[in-house]
Amino acid sequence: MNALIVGKNGQVAWELMQTCPEHINAVALGRGDIDITSQENIESAIVAHKPSVIINASAYTAVDKAESDQENAYLINATAVEFLAKAACKHNIRLLHISTDFVFDGSKNTPYQVDDKTNPINVYGASKLAGEEAIKQNYPQNSSIVRTSWVYSSHGNNFVKTMLRLMSEKETLNVVSDQIGCPTNASGLAKYLWQLAEQESLDQVYHYSDLGVASWYDFAVAIQDIAFEKGLLEKKISIQPIPASAYPTPAKRPSFSLMYKKVSSTHDKHWHASLACMLLKIQEIHQR
Repeated sequence: MNALIVGKNGQVAWELMQTCPEHINAVALGRGDIDITSQENIESAIVAHKPSVIINASAYTAVDKAESDQENAYLINATAVEFLAKAACKHNIRLLHISTDFVFDGSKNTPYQVDDKTNPINVYGASKLAGEEAIKQNYPQNSSIVRTSWVYSSHGNNFVKTMLRLMSEKETLNVVSDQIGCPTNASGLAKYLWQLAEQESLDQVYHYSDLGVASWYDFAVAIQDIAFEKGLLEKKISIQPIPASAYPTPAKRPSFSLMYKKVSSTHDKHWHASLACMLLKIQEIHQR
């Protein structure tokens, strides 16, 4: 099987290459290799690499910046996805697309089901929902949308690495405690995507995150505890829970975006265990 991964420099694409099964021939293309805002460019990449599955791991993910950069957010998260869906349909190539918990407004207090009403409350979420709709309209037959949340990896920039840096620099830290969801280690997500790539039939939408539930404050406390235990931090600092209202941002975030995972994976782990695995990788990198 040939797999074409779009979004070479992102966390998920990097983990996809790290976890790629031996019998799959995968190639990851970045901005310098493919212009996904060009239908012609996508066609050329398909002809060159002859994939039987395309995994779209590219996205405009700057949630706050998207509020003032709506055109580019929609170009990458919606228009490009439409082009990929049309090309995949034309060549009968399986398409797996990564979406987000931010398609929901956070008004529920029980985990979101795949068929729950979407109602994004920021430009990023709206642009990602537009991408989902583009797939459903142009290629519902052999495609899947995988919504995920709070993704992090030992590669790239993310909340875990930001917290580690701030914890080493500051004496105290304020972290939002009233936004609830679940962290997702990109390594587990990548393995799940490979599982879907080879699965005989697909549902239109899946939810994937690690197991459990957390606030950003819970996540930060766990990062510090495990990182200190592994010697990645020399000391512990005071971490204070604050409401989101005390930390205003250009984009509104859903206060509750926990998603219900109907289909289990052999790679499922509680988010705490997944975090420990990722921090162990960082520890190993530091020791080299």
